Amino acid sequence: MSHCSELIARVRACRLCEHELPLGARPVIQVHPDARILIAGQAPGRKVHETGIPFDDPSGTRLREWLGIERECFYDPHTVALLPMGFCYPGTGKNGDLPPRPECAATWRQPLLDQLPQLELTLLVGQYAQAWHLGGPRVGVTARVREWRAYWPDIVPLPHPSPRNNRWLAQNPWFESELLPALRIRVGEIVSGCSAIG
Repeated sequence: MSHCSELIARVRACRLCEHELPLGARPVIQVHPDARILIAGQAPGRKVHETGIPFDDPSGTRLREWLGIERECFYDPHTVALLPMGFCYPGTGKNGDLPPRPECAATWRQPLLDQLPQLELTLLVGQYAQAWHLGGPRVGVTARVREWRAYWPDIVPLPHPSPRNNRWLAQNPWFESELLPALRIRVGEIVSGCSAIG
């Protein structure tokens, strides 16, 4: 078993914060050393917890539309790594899902990132991924995403693709008119040889 395979097995067996999780531990990730795109999300929702498939929900459908890639390519681990900030469903609060459990990033994030030497593009979905990967002073998602050209072409901060963000999308039309066309071209260049696309 390779070091990466061994690490993934350890992550999938992780029960570090199981006592804090309403539905128990079920780490959901997609990782392979060949991956060229990293999608750093927040944490699985309830449906993803049930299926064990990352972004297997309306947020995932919208995210794939944003990227301009087919489901088969999205779920090709040789092309796309899916590493949320928290690997298990954290439960629901008053305003949606709770924040990702902090134990995940502290324990597993850097070791997993060290297994991804081929990355050409990192997509930071939401405030928790942006704060961890970009550091610096606390900045809101809108400000980070509006400054997307400052991180281009290796990193792209994105809002969460949840239907809950429909109002944000309506209030920030530049996102769909300026950022998304550039992002689709960039992703298309990287996945042109995707093994899942004929």
